[in-house]
Amino acid sequence: MSQERPPHPPSFYSQIDVSQIGTLPARQVPGDANAEIIHLLRQILAAQERQIALLQDLTHYWTHLQRERAQELAQWRQANPELAKRCRAAAEVLARAHNEYLHALTQEVVENADVLQEGEFMLSEFIDRFGPRIAHLNGLLHLLYQLGALSEQQPKAS
Repeated sequence: MSQERPPHPPSFYSQIDVSQIGTLPARQVPGDANAEIIHLLRQILAAQERQIALLQDLTHYWTHLQRERAQELAQWRQANPELAKRCRAAAEVLARAHNEYLHALTQEVVENADVLQEGEFMLSEFIDRFGPRIAHLNGLLHLLYQLGALSEQQPKAS
């Protein structure tokens, strides 16, 4: 009952033979290589030209949308001049409140820096406490500034 053992134990490493098999491919004629390079460069150039055309189309699209939005806002301001003034005044008041809120927020961060860095719970509480309020306030400020912004045609009051 003897089992035959392989002559060598299985190896954890394999060997790869990197010796040359057959002959090297025939060397290309330099003219063929240059033609191939020129062909590849033309393909790259064509791809870049397509990218430029797409970027120009995107730019025109977004510029068009921006101009339409600016015209709509200008028409709204002309139709509602008193409300536009009130939006501007409200934005200025909210900007001061926003600054005070940011001051309180940053003071809270400075005073509780260690706790916020070490405790996931405290960081979540901080974000829950300040995050939604600041996000909504930013949205309101943005809206009021857009609606109450002075258009280029309106002279600024001194």
